[in-house]
Amino acid sequence: MAQRQAWLVFEDEAGQTLRPPKARTWGRRGHTPVVPVSGKGSGRVSIAGLTCYRPGQRSRLIYRTITHRSRKNERRSFSERNYIALLDAAHQQLGGPIVCVWDNLNTHVSAAMRQMIDAREWLTVIRLPGPRPGPESDRGSVVPPQTQHRQPRRHRRRPPPRDHPQPTQEHPVPHRPTRRLPRSPD
Repeated sequence: MAQRQAWLVFEDEAGQTLRPPKARTWGRRGHTPVVPVSGKGSGRVSIAGLTCYRPGQRSRLIYRTITHRSRKNERRSFSERNYIALLDAAHQQLGGPIVCVWDNLNTHVSAAMRQMIDAREWLTVIRLPGPRPGPESDRGSVVPPQTQHRQPRRHRRRPPPRDHPQPTQEHPVPHRPTRRLPRSPD
């Protein structure tokens, strides 16, 4: 990289829905409150960014955003052409060869992307390795990670006071209090 005077570029992408957050409030019975929220409530915004480094130069951040409005046959993320257009713009702005490091996203490893990369002699792409299978990796393991299920606060039992005698096996304490059944109108 130093011999070629190339820019070291790291690429990543993210997406966010444009649906507004859920808003709640109290209101009088019979009067439905109207709570204004920001955002139109439809679509999705995607961003792809490049952080660019070269010895002796200041670092650069180059990014592109795309807003998707959920139209028919519209893609909900960046396509191969969008990524190549971003790299072409970075090449124009940086004025030198690029060594790009990115993950194994499906659009990064597709055959169409490979052809577009091979057509640009100034571009070298390095793919990051995938996750290693093992107990510490949740993506590579066959067994899904166990989520910690917690009971709602109202159902958790409080510990007994310290001076309270511990229950014996003859009269165990039930896990839940018994529910009273309604009396029948006899």
